[in-house]
This record gives sequence, C-alpha cells and structure tokens, in this order.
Amino acid sequence: MTKHFIFIISLAFTLSCSAQKTTIYLIGDSTMANKKNPEHNPEHGWGQVLQDYFTNDAVIDNRAVNGRSSKSFIGEGRWDSVLETLKKDDYVFIQFGHNDQKFKSPDRYTNPHTTYRHNLIKYVNETREKGAIPVLFSSITRRNFNEHGVLVDTHGEYPLEVRLVAQEYNVPFIDLQYLTEVLELSYGEEASKKLHLHFAPGEHPYYKKGKEDNTHLSNLGANEVAKLAIVSLKEKVASIKKYIKD
Repeated sequence: MTKHFIFIISLAFTLSCSAQKTTIYLIGDSTMANKKNPEHNPEHGWGQVLQDYFTNDAVIDNRAVNGRSSKSFIGEGRWDSVLETLKKDDYVFIQFGHNDQKFKSPDRYTNPHTTYRHNLIKYVNETREKGAIPVLFSSITRRNFNEHGVLVDTHGEYPLEVRLVAQEYNVPFIDLQYLTEVLELSYGEEASKKLHLHFAPGEHPYYKKGKEDNTHLSNLGANEVAKLAIVSLKEKVASIKKYIKD
C-alpha cells in the first residue's frame, strides 16, 4: 500500500511539473508547420525544428497547418483549441500571410487593412486575456528572383500591417520577411535553392518526378529561419531568453 501510495504521489508530482512547463504555441501556415513523414520528407516548417533551440523548460506546441490563413485558422476552430489550454506566461507566435493573399479562396483571403488586421488584433488581445504573451512574425519571403537576379517581394502590404499592429498594440515583432530576404541574398540566386525544395526527377525518392518549390523550406532552410527567429527573440522578448539554449 505504501509503495502504491508513493507511486501515485510521484506520478501526480511529475504530471503537475509537466503541466507547469511554459508552452510556446505556434499558429500559422505551411512555412511554420510540422510535416508528415519527417524521416523521408525533405520539406520542413521552421517551427518543426524550433524545439532544438529551446531547453526542456519550454515546450513547443506547433499548431500551424498547411494552407491556413489568419481567417481559416479561426473559422476551423483551431484558435479556440489553443485558447482551451493556453495559460498564464505561455507564448503565442503568430505568423500568417501567405494564404491570406489568395483572393480566389474566399475561405482564406483577407484584405490586409481590414480582416487581416482585425484577426491579428484578435489573436493578440485574446492571448493577453489569458495572461500569455503574443509575438507577431511577418511571413518568410519567397525565393523569387527575376531575370536580373533581383529578389522581388510577393507579400505586398501584409508584412507592413503586421508591423503596424505590433507598434500600435506594443507587441514584440520579429520581421522574418526582412531577415529571410537578407538570408536568400546571402546565399545568392543559385545556392539559395538549397534553402527550399529543388530536386531533379529521380534525385530524391520522395519527389520521384522532381520538385521546384521556392516557398517551402528544406531542413537547412528551416534551421536557418529558426536561427534568425531565435536571435531576434533574444533581442526583443526578454522573458523568453531563459528558455533558449546557449
């Protein structure tokens, strides 16, 4: 009986400690999301590798999903599911924009200055109502070099609106749009393909017919973006530094 009682107490203590760990929720789209079959699939979201940069005192709960916009993430009840478990001193990393642009998909499209802005404010306010800490991220850039070798923006006014909401509501802002533009340029037009998914037919067993994707990330690209996020988080979110590995 005594051994059984001690076991129950020990288990309860372990579960209690686990429940008290700080959780970092990620909400966003495919550039952030976990991918299926990671042992075979060369595509990685930058949120998929983020736990490697944090200590065990913080748990990454990646709720980002392929194809979601700031609108559809709410409409599908995904944001409500985050709010159900979100607790004081947790964090919510918010990054939408790639799919908000898709005006041919009414379930996803948002006007950057109205619905998109409103949704970002909703995420921020409802996170704070739970005593948690929101962090806004602009979208990562696409590898979009023109015929002159110039990297051309594809996101329009969406990153600007994230910045404006961050300023108005005093939210930490990580400008991954700018940081990943610098990253792409540092690799150059040809070598930057390694950050994404470029495979000739037969080159990779997962993409037998080949692949040319300048939006989504390879394992290398995901880790490069995660490192950029970590450096900025250290600078702009003082309370999170204690959870980041040296």
